[in-house]
Amino acid sequence: MTTPTLPLIGLSDDEKQILTMLRSDLMNQRLKLELLDAYFNGEQLIRDLGISIPPQLKGLHTVIGWPRIGVEALEQRLDLEAFRWADGSDGSELDEIAESNDWFDEASLGHLDALTYGREYVTVGSADDPDSPPLITFESPLDMTLDWDARLRVPRFALRESLDKWDFGLAPDERLISLYMPGETIFAVEVNGGWEVIDRDQHRLGMPPVLRMANRQRTADRVGKSEITPEVMSITDAACRRLMGMEVAAEFFGAPQRYILGASESAFQDAEGNAKSAWETYIGRVLALERDEDGQVPTVGQFTAHDPSGQTKIIDLYARIMATQLGLPPHMLGYTSDNPASADAIRSSEAMLVKKAERRIRRFGATHREAMRLALWFRNGEPPDRSRRIETVWRNPATPTLAAQTDAAVKLAQAGIVPADSDVLLEMAGLNEDQRRRVAADRRRAQGNALLDRLAQQSEEDSTEPEVDDGDLGL
Repeated sequence: MTTPTLPLIGLSDDEKQILTMLRSDLMNQRLKLELLDAYFNGEQLIRDLGISIPPQLKGLHTVIGWPRIGVEALEQRLDLEAFRWADGSDGSELDEIAESNDWFDEASLGHLDALTYGREYVTVGSADDPDSPPLITFESPLDMTLDWDARLRVPRFALRESLDKWDFGLAPDERLISLYMPGETIFAVEVNGGWEVIDRDQHRLGMPPVLRMANRQRTADRVGKSEITPEVMSITDAACRRLMGMEVAAEFFGAPQRYILGASESAFQDAEGNAKSAWETYIGRVLALERDEDGQVPTVGQFTAHDPSGQTKIIDLYARIMATQLGLPPHMLGYTSDNPASADAIRSSEAMLVKKAERRIRRFGATHREAMRLALWFRNGEPPDRSRRIETVWRNPATPTLAAQTDAAVKLAQAGIVPADSDVLLEMAGLNEDQRRRVAADRRRAQGNALLDRLAQQSEEDSTEPEVDDGDLGL
């Protein structure tokens, strides 16, 4: 007869199997993720072809930050601004949860990780204070993984493993894991080859409170792919090697190479007959050579200087190819033409980037909405009604001019399509959420002042109206 494991002391056999499976997946993916991180940070190792780089310059390292520029250019157009109920009801509880978790600033970090690594994780849990809003955190895939149910599109189990000890008072060398199960979240630490449970958060949701924010999903790959594709890596390596070649050429051909014909041996010796160094010869005697015994002056010439324009043209070619791969206008990668582009041409060149941003807004917005629903579930103790939709408000990822936005809003109001006092017009005009709230407050204040003015005017008119004598009425 086996002794049952107490739930607050150790992990059950099923929990250990799930933990082993998830840890294995986390370790297998970490090397690939670290490579993507190296390209983002410009820390990747460039493979030398061993042809044009001499051994003395093997330690030379060149960096070109195109992968980071491509990822950040897309992330900078993904600005989450607010949550609201689709039916227009009061969203103060949504604002409270978002503000207490610094959601909008943290979301930008989550978007950056999702674009770099191909995925990001969002966890929801109970706050330490029962009266505080639920705790929402964005977790890196370097520290977290999950097991996904593709049919139901929900996670089955999830694991977070990190050296971050939070407030559990663990030793520096102890590793904390958070195992997210359908009914509870388990916090445990490895002790003597086993796992000691520190705490169990009984949420009873029926699913792990973890969501995956995946980038570039496919039906056969729900994990997601990075914006730093193999093509981007290859072009980055080629451009770095070309820059390295330019650095080597600058070292070899920085000083003009000269040749001397017909000089005597004494031209390269000092007064004591010792051979002078190459640098002393170059700067000292080359320009002041004596005639030889036949009275002939040595011939001094200079080889054609190295022209780096061929190398720069190749780098410009790489920049155009990289712009196509990343969906960026070429000028964002430093490629410029002699004729400056017009405003329409610039907007046209950004069309692919804007469309990519709109697709990411749709995908990432769904994750943010589900995370907010989980937070409301934790807060209220019951799942929110599915008939009440939550909307995410994003800043326009395109770059239209303010005049064009305002003109479109005015025309909609003049045509009667949208009421003049609608918040939709303010959003179309490019005002962010805080600005729209201030405009709404100003409108209410103006309406109140107008009402007070009318009441004051009516009271003044009533006080100045002449009294009517009964005799005037013939009574």
